[in-house]
Amino acid sequence: MDSVAELLDQKLHKWQPQTSEEVRRWVAEIINLADQDTLGLLRSRSVEQSVLDLLDEPATR
Repeated sequence: MDSVAELLDQKLHKWQPQTSEEVRRWVAEIINLADQDTLGLLRSRSVEQSVLDLLDEPATR
């Protein structure tokens, strides 16, 4: 097994159940995007969220 997969397996058993479930959903989404060769979309969503977060921040003056 790949070292990343081994580490993930170890961590999933140590984390709180809610955290483990959320990580499982994220990993499943990443696998799905990689299978479809659309992994770049995940980065686009991340950048979009960063911009939205900046827009939501109160103006500093």
